[in-house]
Amino acid sequence: MRHSRILKDGVATELAIDPNQKQDMTSQQWLPATTGTVFGIALNDKELCASMEQAFNEKPHVNPPKTPVLHIKTANTHIGYGAAIPAPADGTTIYAGPSLGIVIGKQATRVSEENAMDYVAGYTIVNEVSLAEGSFYRPAVKAKCRDGFCPIGPWVVNKEDISDPEKLGINTFINDELVHSTSTDQLVHGLAKIVSYLSSFMTLQEGDLIIAGTPLRTEKLALKAGDTVAIEIDSIGRLENSVVIESNINEAELG
Repeated sequence: MRHSRILKDGVATELAIDPNQKQDMTSQQWLPATTGTVFGIALNDKELCASMEQAFNEKPHVNPPKTPVLHIKTANTHIGYGAAIPAPADGTTIYAGPSLGIVIGKQATRVSEENAMDYVAGYTIVNEVSLAEGSFYRPAVKAKCRDGFCPIGPWVVNKEDISDPEKLGINTFINDELVHSTSTDQLVHGLAKIVSYLSSFMTLQEGDLIIAGTPLRTEKLALKAGDTVAIEIDSIGRLENSVVIESNINEAELG
C-alpha cells in the first residue's frame, strides 16, 4: 500500500493508494509524504567517495570518515510532488540530489543493526536539492536549507512491498531526458547501519525520514529555472517538480 498526504479543502489529509490503481497525479495537491524530522547522510555514495579520495587523505582530515556524515533538511525545505523548487534569483546553480528516503515507523532508541529494519515503515523518494558544496565534512546550511530544497514523495510505500531496498534503481530526468542513473547498491553504509547509527545517539520518531545518500553533483544534475526534474525509483514511483525563480513563487506554490 502507498500512503500519501494531500491538501483537501485546505486541510492536510492522509490518503491510502492501491498500487494497482492508476493515479492521476494532477488531480491532487500533494504534500510532503512525511511530517517528521529529515536527516541527510552525506558522503554515502561510492562514486562520490572515490572522487574525494585524495582530499580525504590530506590535511586537515588525513583519513576518510569512518561513520556516516550527517546534515538536516529543515522544515522550510520540505515540499511535495508538483510543487516548485525555488532557484536563486541571482542565477546560482542548484543541483538535484536523487535519493531513497527511509521512513521510520516507530520510536527507535539505541537499536542494533540486526534489528534496525524492524523500525522502518517504508520508503519514499527524495530530491535533496543543494547549492554546490565546498565541504562534505561540514555541510553548509546555506547550501542545504534554502526554501523548497527537499521535495519528498509522492507517497510512502510499505516496506513489505519492497523486496530488496538495497538494490533499487534510481533514475533522474531533466526535461524528460535521462541524465543520471544509480542504485541503492552504491551506498557506502547500508540502510540498517544508517538507522542503527542515528538511533545510537538520538531517538528517532515515527514519521522521521532519513535521506540514504546522494550521488556526486556533476553538471548533469544541474538545474535552472524553467526545468522540470523527475526522480524515479524502482518499486516506488516518480517524484516530479518544476524549477522556478524564487521571486516568482508564492507560499501556496511551495506546498
